[in-house]
Amino acid sequence: MLKYTICFIKQKNKILLLNREKPSWMGSWNGVGGKLEKGETPTQCIMREVFEETNIKLDTVKYKGVVTWKDDGIMNGGMYAFTANVSDDFLYKTPVKVREGILDWKDISWILNPDNTGVALNVPMYLPKMLKDDNMYEHVCEFKDDILRDVKSIPLRIGAYK
Repeated sequence: MLKYTICFIKQKNKILLLNREKPSWMGSWNGVGGKLEKGETPTQCIMREVFEETNIKLDTVKYKGVVTWKDDGIMNGGMYAFTANVSDDFLYKTPVKVREGILDWKDISWILNPDNTGVALNVPMYLPKMLKDDNMYEHVCEFKDDILRDVKSIPLRIGAYK
């Protein structure tokens, strides 16, 4: 069982991101999420975490697989990955300062721009599959000496919580 969850909340061509004030990825834009509590399913966790961090009560989320990471070839952790959509007329004014950092709607093209150094390094590597592909994947992020070297996306079987 993995310890963390992450969610990318989409509205039109934008995603609500959090610029974190704490490690990991401190100072980088990333999805919203957090740590699973004892007895909690990944879906329960992400619904709770999204509400705690954004005050948004989502009706549904879509499980998209997992993001795991290896440091120098050793599996070091991972998170259950979700997406959610809010309606075009949903109003959530940003930027807004919250306990975890700053929330803001960011254009998908900005998030995925190869010149953008403000987003968590691995997000542009796996986010396109999460947004455009109905399949679920394990996105294995390989780091060496704290530098992202590669992200491999391996298909998961339907309904698999790892």
